[in-house]
Amino acid sequence: MTSPNASYSITMRLQLAADDAGAVGRVTTAIGEAGGAVAAMDFVETATDPLTVDVTANAGDSDHAERIRDAVDGVDGVHVHRVSDRTFLMHLKGKLEVNPTVPLKTRDDLSMAYTPGVARVCLAIADEPDDARRLTIKGNTVAIVTDGTAVLGLGDIGPTAALPVMEGKAALFKRFAGIDAWPVCLDTTDVDEIVRTVIALAPVYGGINLEDISAPRCFEVEERLREALDIPVFHDDQHGTAIVSLAALHNALRLVDKRLEDITVAMSGAGAAGVAIAKLLLREGVGDIIVADRKGILAPDGAGLDDSKRWLAEHTNTDGRTGSLRDAIRGADVFIGVSGPNVLDPQDITTMAADPIVFALANPDPEIDPLGAREHAAVVATGRSDYPNQINNVLAFPGIFRGALDARATAITEDMKVAAARALADVITPDELRDTYIIPSPFNDRVAQVVAEAVRDQARQEQVTADPAR
Repeated sequence: MTSPNASYSITMRLQLAADDAGAVGRVTTAIGEAGGAVAAMDFVETATDPLTVDVTANAGDSDHAERIRDAVDGVDGVHVHRVSDRTFLMHLKGKLEVNPTVPLKTRDDLSMAYTPGVARVCLAIADEPDDARRLTIKGNTVAIVTDGTAVLGLGDIGPTAALPVMEGKAALFKRFAGIDAWPVCLDTTDVDEIVRTVIALAPVYGGINLEDISAPRCFEVEERLREALDIPVFHDDQHGTAIVSLAALHNALRLVDKRLEDITVAMSGAGAAGVAIAKLLLREGVGDIIVADRKGILAPDGAGLDDSKRWLAEHTNTDGRTGSLRDAIRGADVFIGVSGPNVLDPQDITTMAADPIVFALANPDPEIDPLGAREHAAVVATGRSDYPNQINNVLAFPGIFRGALDARATAITEDMKVAAARALADVITPDELRDTYIIPSPFNDRVAQVVAEAVRDQARQEQVTADPAR
């Protein structure tokens, strides 16, 4: 069970005797003894007897929430009338809606927004197709495309069950970058059909965000769409994770006074995120990377390697090391985990180089216990929000697409990703940098702005834009 958090919060509507002054205290005590955390209390109705009180409590999982409910219901003089799961309440009827950006109050409004006036705009775009970026939603709209085969840590749950995640992603685009994004959940896992469908839908969108498509199919989908389309195609599970990891690593290395070109990185996981992290680190000039999957350290002569793992095997592990993940981390300066839970013990970190850096990014359960890791590592980061140094893709993708759309970019290049990572790292000033603060919060107002500026400027410098003069 994880620590109590808002994702498993419940609101209990309680009935208490009006003359029982100690009832509220007994309720909060019961919640605490059950391992919950009281988040809020609201006296809904005080003019009647019994009183009606809403108590919100955070739990660690669904079973824990039920135990908290039972503990409160067992308090003398207290009756649990109703329990609501706050996460499900937030998702009722979805998290998105469409609103017009222009007034539609008069006949004149209608004649310009729709027929007959709209025909002139259509003809202008027919004469100059790229004007669609300026005269339609295309210039500020991103498609979030998934087939539902690799959703969060849930795996292949299908496109319909993936929709709440894609809605949430769209809400983040809007909140952090002012971008209108829309879920496109495809009921197919066939690569050819996914590619054809996205190409057919592309005229509406200024960018394509690929999401939660399982490896290795995701590599082919992205590559083919990038070749076919003149708008940015970005697989966030790969590149968002890589960009934020690189930014955090830059700052962690500053703390321990090491240079990227001098270090060895041991990595657990050779899927989409692992491949992207390795490629970005190699582009930045990392000393060496040793990648291990479930079978052990990758080597060029390994059996059964797909194309992406073979690429990793051929471009990493310059000393030809063999063995398990524990062999990979021996003497390494950095461990990056993008695999699964509890593949290492905290004691394993003692075999790493001095001042080791640990990024254990598996969610919800990291590759190594973060609290145990902090006893031996100089810096620890996870993918979770309840520990310091959260490596979260929301630090990257809103600003990246904002910058790409503003530049009218036709692609997102490797140098644009590096520029984004460097800009993100620099949000934290030297005076702010510490072992529990190597990466900023998504709610830092500067994050999306500086990432967008870096991506926009790099796109224009490389002239990967629809209009390089802009």
